[in-house]
Amino acid sequence: MSEVVLLRPDAVLFDWDNTLVDSWGPILVALNLTFDDYGLERWTMEEAHVRVARSLRDSFPALFGDDWEKAKDRFYEHFHRIHLEKLSPLKGAHDLLLALKDAGIYTAIVSNKHGDFLRAEVAHLEWGHFFGQQVGATDAANDKPAIDPVHMALGENAAMQGGTLWFVGDSVVDIQCARNAGAVAIIVGGEVTGGADASEIAAFCPDWHFTDCEELAGVVKRVRKAL
Repeated sequence: MSEVVLLRPDAVLFDWDNTLVDSWGPILVALNLTFDDYGLERWTMEEAHVRVARSLRDSFPALFGDDWEKAKDRFYEHFHRIHLEKLSPLKGAHDLLLALKDAGIYTAIVSNKHGDFLRAEVAHLEWGHFFGQQVGATDAANDKPAIDPVHMALGENAAMQGGTLWFVGDSVVDIQCARNAGAVAIIVGGEVTGGADASEIAAFCPDWHFTDCEELAGVVKRVRKAL
């Protein structure tokens, strides 16, 4: 991507898990402990990569039926014990956020992780100063890919609501959310994840695909004067 032309965004929205931080480990451990509680077969990491993208309130009913709310509580109990100690930023994530902040561009998070856990993780990394809003699952009326959390993340700023918006994530759900929001869909990571088959991935190709946050940070820095 030697010649990348991106219009100055009025705002950049980020997914959280596996976009800015590596959280596959604690998510998989908590899921498998929950599956153990219900006598279900454990997932491999490869299966988790494919099947984890939507929020628990959207995905757990299919997995646990009428017991999904109790299963959700069990998952959160398991996750609460381990998620902070295993949390780690992805390569280039801090540098990317700093470059956007230096450029004076508003950033916020739209995640399908429960809002309380999301904000605890942001605080643990001391990254709260980067984000105008940190919107997680159940904070809005509907979760990503619905537009509700996007509006919440952008707030009342009319320029951001109607301006150029980037949505940076790692999954088909993030691309769907970007499309619903009229945003530029940017994927970071080796491949698009999140419970999609080949036809769905083909239908929801990102506008830009970068190897990692470090590569995207390099683009932001190179074009910052233009931005």
